Amino acid sequence: MACRDACRGLEQRHNGIFGGCWCTYFHDCAERGPGYEGGRAFKQLMVEAGVAHAALVMVGDEAIAWAEYGTPDELPNIHHSKQYLAEADVMPDYRITCIFVDKRYRRQQYAKVALAGALDLIAAQGGGVVEGYPHEIGEKRMNNSFVYNGTRTMYEQAGFEFVRSKGLKNTVMRRTVQPA
Repeated sequence: MACRDACRGLEQRHNGIFGGCWCTYFHDCAERGPGYEGGRAFKQLMVEAGVAHAALVMVGDEAIAWAEYGTPDELPNIHHSKQYLAEADVMPDYRITCIFVDKRYRRQQYAKVALAGALDLIAAQGGGVVEGYPHEIGEKRMNNSFVYNGTRTMYEQAGFEFVRSKGLKNTVMRRTVQPA
């Protein structure tokens, strides 16, 4: 089964991911049409243009998780971007903007597997400075929909260092990935 077909299955099982985002939110969405169909068509356009990148986690022929990554030019729309840009000391070579796990497989460490896969793909593409924007989880449990990029703890376990807070419960984490 082709990767795109497996990925499409995951998207369809979850109503286009997060209610129709299709993992397009962090891209420049000027060409995206309205609604569910607009998101799906825009995602296909980005895949065909080679600007949609993700590490897929597979169980058999079924995609069960992914980590979206790309350059800042490919993924310019990050949450709290005004604050981020005002406080930026360096621009990363790559960003990890979204990690999604099929609801049947959550709380089984697949987000970590997806993150590691994205880092491996970045290494294969020459490596560089990589940023992620995980969430600070406090005492209260957060809804899974709001933890679309994992947690600070997960990123620390993957070798990222805390750079600063961004917004209310978001962080900027950074790591250098050596070329493969």
